[in-house]
Amino acid sequence: MSKYENMKHYLSKLEYVTRLEWDKLALCDYNGEQFTYAQAARLMEELRIFFLDAGLKKGDKVAICARNSARWAISFLAANVSEMVVVPILADFTPESVTNLLNHCEAKILFTDAEIWAKLNPKDLSSLKVALNVKDYKPLYTSDKDLQEKADGMHKTFLDKWSKGFNAANVAYPVNNADDLAIINYTSGTTSDPKGVMLTYGAMTDTVEFSQNNVKNTSEDKVVSMLPLAHMYGLAIEFIYPHCSGCQVYFLGKTPSPSSLIAAMQEVRPYMVVTVPLVMEKIYDKSLKPALSKGVVKILTAIPGINNLIYRKAGKKLQETFGGQVRIFIMGGAALRGDVEKCFKKMKIPYTVGYGMTEACPLLGWETWQKFAPRSCGKPVHDLRIDSEDPERIAGEIQVRGANLTIGYYKNEEATRLAFTDDGWFRTGDLAVLDSQKNIFIRGRAKSMILSSSGQNIYPEEVEAVVNSQPNVVESVVVDRGSHLVALVLMDPEYMSSLDPEVVSDIPEKIRIMANEKLPVYSKLTKVELRTEPFEKTPKMSIRRFLYK
Repeated sequence: MSKYENMKHYLSKLEYVTRLEWDKLALCDYNGEQFTYAQAARLMEELRIFFLDAGLKKGDKVAICARNSARWAISFLAANVSEMVVVPILADFTPESVTNLLNHCEAKILFTDAEIWAKLNPKDLSSLKVALNVKDYKPLYTSDKDLQEKADGMHKTFLDKWSKGFNAANVAYPVNNADDLAIINYTSGTTSDPKGVMLTYGAMTDTVEFSQNNVKNTSEDKVVSMLPLAHMYGLAIEFIYPHCSGCQVYFLGKTPSPSSLIAAMQEVRPYMVVTVPLVMEKIYDKSLKPALSKGVVKILTAIPGINNLIYRKAGKKLQETFGGQVRIFIMGGAALRGDVEKCFKKMKIPYTVGYGMTEACPLLGWETWQKFAPRSCGKPVHDLRIDSEDPERIAGEIQVRGANLTIGYYKNEEATRLAFTDDGWFRTGDLAVLDSQKNIFIRGRAKSMILSSSGQNIYPEEVEAVVNSQPNVVESVVVDRGSHLVALVLMDPEYMSSLDPEVVSDIPEKIRIMANEKLPVYSKLTKVELRTEPFEKTPKMSIRRFLYK
């Protein structure tokens, strides 16, 4: 029996919703192009015909390297329903990294924009046959004259084939391919042994089905897509899952400023917001906390009964900031700060913190906001075990298996071998405990764990959470220097610019003392150092810890 046998293929869902919602708005650029399901389906068919004319066959690689847009989404789906392997590449990667990844995956077609293409050299791209401008599907490059003519005549070829019109009844997508490779998602742009995560159609089907069952949506709902589509959270949760439900998806083309993001939220009025804890913590620090700390309000929040009214009013205001229709705030990537979490609970904010990674397409931990356990990252989505003699008390590596898991790393047999245990469980590299209700509490990354001189395991992420809870701290990294814990701290630059130099010099010691009051003896800080520049990040916005010692 196939592990996908009882699931409805996500392309079957897409086929159904496309026919049902044919004239309904589907994929939109915020303040830009908009496409109905009909228009998207016709463009997908046009590209599908071109792929065949260009000599592509099932399993060939189609790469996309561009900013989020409705046409990015259409390009992905066109290759996906053509049973090509889609390779999303982050637009922020260097030209050298993009070139390396295009060659590593042997991409035949690249969707990109003129600006990115101008920085690439076709002579360095050994497999590439065609580069199409994602903004209009005009050719930026073809390897020969014949392909140039086919690319230029793409629309005419479509019209000739479908001279009687391409309508809802003509939509038909393949579904007998659950075990076939659908996506290669590179976790970085490194030039040595790139790790291209291989995900099947079945893995995406599992994610879409789980999402639809656990975060109900309808064709009346809308979504603002702001995470990069080259990341699995943005691709699967902000695009494919809602699109397969008939939702309208609005894409923000670049990382938005706080003001432009709020403007989009208030106009679109999404049913769900997917973000990282840092965004919500900033909103709390900048707006909610100051409002709740003012004289009369602060006094009222200490009075039983009245305080509930105050917090509910604050919660309603936060909801209105995001358009007033949000039924769930989904956060991931780190734990939500303790003080923020307590306040959100009092305000009845419908939030949950999930756990995932690219290799799980991307879901590993989830719980509804009504049952969510504070400081956790949900319950296992599928099979999950802790490699520890006492999983409830002693942290061990999280190991998982399920229909959503990667089948390995592309052209990297050694990395694939090391990623799985002898009995077939995927090694996440994350350390956690699992309580009696199966809530997952992550302690940190196995690679970043610090072993104290007394043999005590110290998880820098837990220490950083305490440091980050101090006023005006943006983020921090805790490092081990000769068995002494040192916190490198980035403060809010706006706050720091308002202070006298004498006050600034006192800040590190104040942070150290306040943090140590909350930390156990074995993980107390010896020193705090202030940074003036943000920490370098990975494409998934995780701090590159190895750079800081």
